[in-house]
Amino acid sequence: MRALDLIIKKRDKQPLTKPEIDFLIAGYAHDEVPDYQMSAWAMAVLLNGMNDQEITDLTMAMAHSGEVLDLSEIGKLVVDKHSTGGVGDKTTLSVAPMVAACGLPVGKMSGRGLGFSGGTIDKLESIPGFRSNLSTDEFISQLKQIGIVLTGQSADLAPADGKLYALRDVTGTVPSIPLIASSVMSKKIAGGADAIVLDVKVGKGAFMQTLDEARELANVMVSIGNLSGRRVIAVLSPMDQPLGEAVGNALELKEAVELLRGKAPKDYRYHCMHLAAYMLILGKKAASMQEALAMAEATIADGSAMIKFEELIAAQGGDVSYIRELDRLPKARIHKTITATKSGWVRTVDAKEVGESSVLLGAGRSKKDDKIDFGVGILVKVKIGDMVAEKQPLFEVHANDEEKLNQVLEKLRNAVEIVDEPVEAPPFFWDVIGLNE
Repeated sequence: MRALDLIIKKRDKQPLTKPEIDFLIAGYAHDEVPDYQMSAWAMAVLLNGMNDQEITDLTMAMAHSGEVLDLSEIGKLVVDKHSTGGVGDKTTLSVAPMVAACGLPVGKMSGRGLGFSGGTIDKLESIPGFRSNLSTDEFISQLKQIGIVLTGQSADLAPADGKLYALRDVTGTVPSIPLIASSVMSKKIAGGADAIVLDVKVGKGAFMQTLDEARELANVMVSIGNLSGRRVIAVLSPMDQPLGEAVGNALELKEAVELLRGKAPKDYRYHCMHLAAYMLILGKKAASMQEALAMAEATIADGSAMIKFEELIAAQGGDVSYIRELDRLPKARIHKTITATKSGWVRTVDAKEVGESSVLLGAGRSKKDDKIDFGVGILVKVKIGDMVAEKQPLFEVHANDEEKLNQVLEKLRNAVEIVDEPVEAPPFFWDVIGLNE
């Protein structure tokens, strides 16, 4: 078998067999297939696509290119969730403790932020002492003991995917549905979860710009899950405007904790409650959406979700006092409010502009080695469809640098469009794929 033959086969729109895909991925992982051949193959996939079985075989080959966690010793179904990114998306910090408080183990490996999509690990590291580099043994031990673990992605998981993604990034082959889907799912499968809820974002602040693109990606990932023996559903959620109010690491952590205490913006609360409910249904803790929502709500009402979050922080070395006293979290020294220049209805709160502004302030990274400023960020005070009065607050900017602050003020002013006619608010979710109650 030769890589050249497989490139030609895919160039000519023919499906590859599992042994052929296994050969190609193993060869690339072990430096036996050079970058230039893998680039040619990736471009052929971008242009000609793959069928569901091919994509599943590719996913499993990448998952098995490194360590695949065996979580069977936990003795229960283990659930995971994955978001395709977004501005203000701190959902994992609220959802994971709720689900774990219902007795369903949540084992999640999360990434750091790059570009305007914030990373869960960065938000958790706003807490002094929090460890995000757990070993495999620590991951499994903590999952057994307290039923929840949130850690950084291990380099040992799906290494072929990491290598292929870096190649795609410089060869114009990132926007390929088969390659995106297999990249996401190979890491989820290597992470050992039995059931996975996928939060596929769509809109200005997301990788998928249109609903059709997002639906296609979601359908492919759900199919991979089914063909690989996992229970998977995908939620299509809007990302034209930021989720919730807070954008920025400590600000988002604070908002996530406030939800666990019963207080949160309407869109963020709805999003979290429903994602938790879908996880409970997939994990066979609830038989219906109504029952699952009631279980999630109960963990807020009785305080068990908050207790579970504190257990998580303590188990991973974080100072729990920063969660109990949120004012101790990192704060910016400069606060600036941006107000409306006219009355009317909000038609646009551009998530991409807000996300890029937060990066300029120092809340995110343009390059992987950029240092994060945990205290800076933006509070978004309006939503699409809101009626606003002249001089009403639109944004509250938290900055530590006057020059950076001045850079984002005009950008944020342009992020909001106010019109004279009423505007319909977007739905909380566009669709749910793969859910069979």
